[in-house]
Amino acid sequence: MHITEGFLPPLHAAAWTAVSLPFIIASAWRVNRLMRDQPQTKLLLAASGAFAFVISALKLPSLTGSCSHATGTGLGAILFGPSVMALLGTIVLAFQALLLAHGGITTLGANVFSMAVAGPWVAYAVLRGSRWLNTPLAAGVFLAAMLGDLTTYTVTAGQLALAFPDPASGMVGSFIKFVGVFAPTQLPLAVVEGLLTVVIVDFLREYSGDELRSLEFPPETFAAEARP
Repeated sequence: MHITEGFLPPLHAAAWTAVSLPFIIASAWRVNRLMRDQPQTKLLLAASGAFAFVISALKLPSLTGSCSHATGTGLGAILFGPSVMALLGTIVLAFQALLLAHGGITTLGANVFSMAVAGPWVAYAVLRGSRWLNTPLAAGVFLAAMLGDLTTYTVTAGQLALAFPDPASGMVGSFIKFVGVFAPTQLPLAVVEGLLTVVIVDFLREYSGDELRSLEFPPETFAAEARP
């Protein structure tokens, strides 16, 4: 994650920007409508963005000299749906690129797609699948946040493989190598993010019940577990 400034070939950087832009525009429309129709959720939405900023700014060195970190975007996708995270994630990544030298402006589109589009949509899909299977809420939230995190790094590995195919084994071989670079540190980080997200959701159910009910969270199949 956080592909650094200038690392991607210009055509790849431009292509990922073009792919991410419709999601960002749709996200801005969704956030604007949310603020208009449910203004009581503003603080919770801001907290979701702040959580993504803080947790994704804490990086750990990987075995190969690169860095790994949690993403934090699963929480917002779980509470608000995945569409809001494209805008929030873009803001987070832009500030990190400008203030912390994490990522870059030319690679912003690629980083947005992996962390603020692909990860949140997978997290949301996993939560809805857990709802359909009548899985306990804590387990659904854990799996959603963990797999959303891992999806971000899998997509990043794919982006790097497309840009830098292995001379002998091509894009497939390059993808496997990049996944192998991320896996030793990212797997435990994804588990930690999943557990932390469960704790935060449980806290919000305890102290922000009105806001969550206005968002229709937890979903109907989890209603029996919801606190009054």
